[in-house]
Amino acid sequence: MRLTTKGRYAVTAMLDLALNQSNAPIALADISQRQSISQSYLEQLFSKLRKRSLVTSMRGPGGGYRLGKSVKDITISDIIAAVDETVDATSCKGQGNCQDGAVCLTHQLWSELNDQIQEFLSNISLEQLISRKEIQLIATQQNQRAAVAELITSQAHEQA
Repeated sequence: MRLTTKGRYAVTAMLDLALNQSNAPIALADISQRQSISQSYLEQLFSKLRKRSLVTSMRGPGGGYRLGKSVKDITISDIIAAVDETVDATSCKGQGNCQDGAVCLTHQLWSELNDQIQEFLSNISLEQLISRKEIQLIATQQNQRAAVAELITSQAHEQA
């Protein structure tokens, strides 16, 4: 069973957006810097998230992304599904053809695990995650590191 990078990055980026939302849209470059995710990869993910109305975009100077729904209305399973990701513990992708075209001995066990995972992820909202103290602490540290990096970059440009 495995959640790919696509699903992990989508959840991370949405959590970053939720934590840093303000009156102004958030640029993907900022999320990219804080989360060490390629901006071009984020663009692909956010295109899918926008199609599912999980984010809205604003073009132009000062543009970026905002959440398309309230943090309490966006679940982790919504995000994973929006980027065409699934979490599947079966070796047959739920088809029941695991052993030479027939159901294997453990198919039902892994299918039940899939159901439990889906229920778990459906019951966790962005609101619940952003209220966690450890997540708030990590976000604060990431924002501080990003501010220092931006300061160093601007000083280097001034000296050039």
